[in-house]
Amino acid sequence: MELKYRRVSSWEFDLILKEAEKFGELKHEFFGIVEGKFRDVYAVNEEVWREIENLRIKPYAFGTFVGTIKVDKNLVEKFYPNIEFFYFVDIKKNFAVLKAKTAFLFTTGKDVSKNGVKEYSWQGSKKLVILNEEGVILGLGLINPKSNGKFIKNITDIGEFIRRHK
Repeated sequence: MELKYRRVSSWEFDLILKEAEKFGELKHEFFGIVEGKFRDVYAVNEEVWREIENLRIKPYAFGTFVGTIKVDKNLVEKFYPNIEFFYFVDIKKNFAVLKAKTAFLFTTGKDVSKNGVKEYSWQGSKKLVILNEEGVILGLGLINPKSNGKFIKNITDIGEFIRRHK
């Protein structure tokens, strides 16, 4: 399968923007796509893009990988962000700041109890960006406001790569 690379279309950019707006404001506006089995989305700057366009051999990746555009089970195109995507978003809502010990446990795949949360903002989306007290993005979680024990379920975190089985 031949990989193709290109700038995002206006439709794809709208998908990315729509996802960012669930959490705040998108701070970046130049994205590229590598099309193969999936449409992988990369944040890139225009200077790098100009260099890529002049290469004789086409790259299979460039910039910062921020997610994938796929068709969901309802046959609707959707942007599925990864953790790095949220560094390109000014996060203002749908986030949780965890206390130090809880933040560490979250990065080991653990869920979060309500008493481990220092502060949170929840406005409509069940998905939250999880941060530590220094503002470092630790991962993504699902809020369960009716539970004190599993208040936030770990979806993915920065320690996942280390825990993967080969």
